[in-house]
Amino acid sequence: MLSELNKNLIIQKFQLQTAVDYHHETLKRVAHISDKSLRKASVLIGFVERENGLNIIFTKRAKHLKHHPGQVSFPGGKHEACDHSLADTALRETFEEIGIKSRDIAIFGQMPELVTVSHFTVTPFLAFVSSDYRTKIDINEVDEVFEVPASIVLDKHHLHSERFHVQEQTHRVFGLSYRHYFIWGMTAQIIYAMQKHIMYY
Repeated sequence: MLSELNKNLIIQKFQLQTAVDYHHETLKRVAHISDKSLRKASVLIGFVERENGLNIIFTKRAKHLKHHPGQVSFPGGKHEACDHSLADTALRETFEEIGIKSRDIAIFGQMPELVTVSHFTVTPFLAFVSSDYRTKIDINEVDEVFEVPASIVLDKHHLHSERFHVQEQTHRVFGLSYRHYFIWGMTAQIIYAMQKHIMYY
């Protein structure tokens, strides 16, 4: 099933199902954060059609950044006054961070917003990116751009989780390994919900 994923099937699966929320045990770490302190942001989950199937675009954040340095993430960032919508934020940030132009991106879906420990509420947007896209990395933001097969990202057997206890509460952290990359934190939370939504786990 995962090996048969294509553009039309992904769109169909995503749009025909009700959005899935994030794992309740991953949300406990942010339950104490006041809504008033949250800033809006968005990220782009970019699917790319390749000869051997669909891939998903990831970035590795620059090591000197204040929030989540060196982590693997989807391109994106905080909403600015110049943005007409959070979708515009995702497109603008993708261009600023890694140089992919909005004309090469077609958004087809939106996931629920996710509160992060860095006091952002992040909205993920799913899109298809032209296979001939070009990158121009902003080294102040990003160290690297790479793709991971969707058959791995959307496979529940590749996504692992661990429970841990803090102040008498149970929390959960997700993680996914691909080659020398380790994807965890907010990005892995989004992957979990996307798997549940698209693959109906």
